[in-house]
Amino acid sequence: MERRSFLKKAAVGASAGAIAAPTFAQSNPALNWRLASSFPKSLDTIYGAADTFVKRVSQLTDGKFNIRPFAGGEIVPALQVLDAVQAGTVEMGHSASYYYYGKDPTFAFDAVVPFGLTSRQQTAWFDQGGGRELTRDFFKDYGVVNFLGGNTGTQMGGWFRKEIKEVHDLQGLKMRIGGFAGAVMQRLGLVPQQIAGGDIYPALEKGTIDAAEWIGPYDDEKLGFNKVAPFYYTPGWWEPSLQLSFYIGIKEWEKLPKAYQAAIEAASYDAHVVMQAQYDARNPAALARLLKNGVKLRAFSKPIMEACYKAATDVMNEEAAKNPKFKKIYEPWKRFRQDQNQWYSVAEAPIQNFMIGRK
Repeated sequence: MERRSFLKKAAVGASAGAIAAPTFAQSNPALNWRLASSFPKSLDTIYGAADTFVKRVSQLTDGKFNIRPFAGGEIVPALQVLDAVQAGTVEMGHSASYYYYGKDPTFAFDAVVPFGLTSRQQTAWFDQGGGRELTRDFFKDYGVVNFLGGNTGTQMGGWFRKEIKEVHDLQGLKMRIGGFAGAVMQRLGLVPQQIAGGDIYPALEKGTIDAAEWIGPYDDEKLGFNKVAPFYYTPGWWEPSLQLSFYIGIKEWEKLPKAYQAAIEAASYDAHVVMQAQYDARNPAALARLLKNGVKLRAFSKPIMEACYKAATDVMNEEAAKNPKFKKIYEPWKRFRQDQNQWYSVAEAPIQNFMIGRK
């Protein structure tokens, strides 16, 4: 008798469970959003973070929340993604926050600043070191919420038509270099140019610019920079990593069901991790192919690095002295960087240096 009673209750419970799942799904609306990217589809790794993100959101919401990504220029110009989200032209964007340095240099902390944090350190700062709270408070003034959107890892120092041996070799050089780094290089006589990724090659080919930096071997090879500038420099001190970001208008974010907000948070982490892994996996082979095809790999000299470090520190200190929003993030960020560098000197750097020395 007890067995029959148990089976009857179990059957009722199973039936209730079968009904409950669709009821929950029906309680959430079907949504269709648009996402404007700053990047061309040809760059499958950096643009691909948007693809990873939207697919994951759809999976996590049983196909009810669909976001369609658009490459740079398809809806809005590549360097106007933040403006489009702010204005409500699109619900979402995927960009590099330092593109908006001209609005306020504080944007750079959501991406990277010269001689800043590596990709792991940047993620640690954003996720555990107060970076999320600090940058989101800043973004409130623009009506936008920012989320992790990928990281390129440490970048290369760019492509040059001629060798750069001394600091004075930078004098008068026209270089595609964005945001904060451009302001730093300007101190050393270089003429910075802000150019979207898809427009760099034509400018370099026509001689409109003398040098250009983008990301690293995998993307640089795709863009063909080695065909018009033979010297490839390292390191990209202005981008020891580059954190990309997803943007959502605050009003749109607040209207979302909690389950959809959770899906966005989870999907942004997926996209963030996948991008970094892809670059780490693909860059070595790409660099080997470039070198095999005659690219001349060079390292910036120590005098150049020292001059750039001093210029970067001066620019940041001067900005902090006149910009309270910048200072609010710069001071705790600087302490975090110091702690990270001390820790990395204990464990990370020694093992890496040993293994590199072993060849």
